[in-house]
Amino acid sequence: MEKDVLIGIDIGGTTVKNAIITNQGELITKWEIPTDLVNQGENVPKDIWLSIESKLSELNLTKERCAGLGVGAPGFIEPETGKVAIAVNIGWKNFHLKDILEELSGLNVYVDNDANIAALGENWKGSGNQVENMLAVTLGTGVGGGIIANGQIVSGANGTGAEIGHITVEKDGASCNCGRNGCLETVTSATGIVRQAEELIAEGKADALKRRKDNSGEITTKDVFETAAEGDKDSKALLAHVFDVLGFTLATVAITVNPAKIVIGGGVSKAGNALLEPLKESFEKYTLLRTNEACEFVIAQLGNDAGVYGGAYLVLQNS
Repeated sequence: MEKDVLIGIDIGGTTVKNAIITNQGELITKWEIPTDLVNQGENVPKDIWLSIESKLSELNLTKERCAGLGVGAPGFIEPETGKVAIAVNIGWKNFHLKDILEELSGLNVYVDNDANIAALGENWKGSGNQVENMLAVTLGTGVGGGIIANGQIVSGANGTGAEIGHITVEKDGASCNCGRNGCLETVTSATGIVRQAEELIAEGKADALKRRKDNSGEITTKDVFETAAEGDKDSKALLAHVFDVLGFTLATVAITVNPAKIVIGGGVSKAGNALLEPLKESFEKYTLLRTNEACEFVIAQLGNDAGVYGGAYLVLQNS
């Protein structure tokens, strides 16, 4: 029987996204299940497979048609073994995710970091358009990265490849969840942007942001972009710093990997050209002309579906 079905799985701290996709990248169906964090997430693999079995039965698809399962998981993944070294938001430590899912399913299972998987998905069926060399950046609660070099995802020796969110950009900067200070995500993530906005308000600056906080009780990155667009000088200065730091960092990474595309995703990317254009200007200021000439900046297209497409592609790539 032809193995013409791929299963993509994207494990998050709140939900697990699943999809059944054809070898050509056509979505058959997608769905979510809650992530069970009880007992350090020990039931998550079982929940995933039971859900997939149920969905295959519902669609009258046999397991024999499945080429395998491709899984994106948070944290540090050992790509050779499929073991999750640590995933803090689920509770896994040295968790043998690949082995467990293979035993449950009887299928081949491929596991990588969720940001890497999202990069694969975006390159396969999103705005990457299957370039051979790509850098994907996710600007959300944190900053995630994925590097595709010569058509292959870069995981590194023990799964920490492309962790660009933890490049140090401010030597004595704000504390980061990784335990260090001044990481890129402390400045350019949604959380980092809001932190800096709150600091401005505490200093008696950014009156436009303060008014918004007084009205709604909180500040968002959307507020910062909107007040900057309305002419608030402190909001504009904050974003100028964010663009400068991010552009400098991406230029440094680009010198190493020479990408044809830099794909920006995550919640902050919803700002669109208000993010892309100044970021590109900053990048051009810091990188080699030849590197810049080869590189196009684009906004990610797949949103929350990037991970399941990437998981499916991981199967296709290894089949």
